[in-house]
Amino acid sequence: MADPTRVLLVTKGHPFEREPFFAVFDANADISWRHVEHPEVRKRFNPEGLVDVDVVVFYDMPGVEFTRSDPPVRFTDPEPGYVAGFEAVMEHGTGLVFLHHAIAAWPTWSRYAEVVGGRFHYQPAELAGMAYPDSGYRYGVTHTVEVVDPDHPIVDGLPALFEITDEVYLSPVFVESVVPVLRSQHRFTEDEFFSAGLAIRGRRNCAEGWSHPPGSRPELPEGVGQRRPMGCFNRGPHLGPGSEPVT
Repeated sequence: MADPTRVLLVTKGHPFEREPFFAVFDANADISWRHVEHPEVRKRFNPEGLVDVDVVVFYDMPGVEFTRSDPPVRFTDPEPGYVAGFEAVMEHGTGLVFLHHAIAAWPTWSRYAEVVGGRFHYQPAELAGMAYPDSGYRYGVTHTVEVVDPDHPIVDGLPALFEITDEVYLSPVFVESVVPVLRSQHRFTEDEFFSAGLAIRGRRNCAEGWSHPPGSRPELPEGVGQRRPMGCFNRGPHLGPGSEPVT
């Protein structure tokens, strides 16, 4: 019998329902896992500190602090030691998986967005030389997802098409440097979404005066160009079919 995949689960920076989320990992007999939060994880995030880890699963959002005042959000830079360790971990070949709000983490660190394959913006920002408005979101959307690469192990056991009700997002994705594994058939245009920037100012489910260029549709892009591919699972926080962690 093969040894279980050793998973380090990283959280902090965004609220989530701990018990049902952790239960997803408990239910997977093929993995062993342990949990660590920021900032503790950043103290030993390097190949030596992760010698007993096969895969790091990020369900975190560091670098973003909501103030409930004006301005409504503050951004902070990652420590140089963490940046260096992150690069060394990728070079070493440790698997990296980014879930949900991790795509909004470290908004001042452009290299992080390159690795994840895009970024969700709470404020207008520049990314890869282009100016973007704040990103869009919408809760409770029932949409159809298609399997783009049926031979990929990430989608093992999934039907060619399946329906799911969840959050969808309108935000930049580096379509030239990711390989989509799943693709949503939802229409990713501004009229289908609300403004994240207005939401953090207390105006939820509002798009008044907001505009955003059309988005791409990858539901689960796989990063390329590293020693080991990386997956970014862009579903919302609601557990249900397809919520198993990618390992």
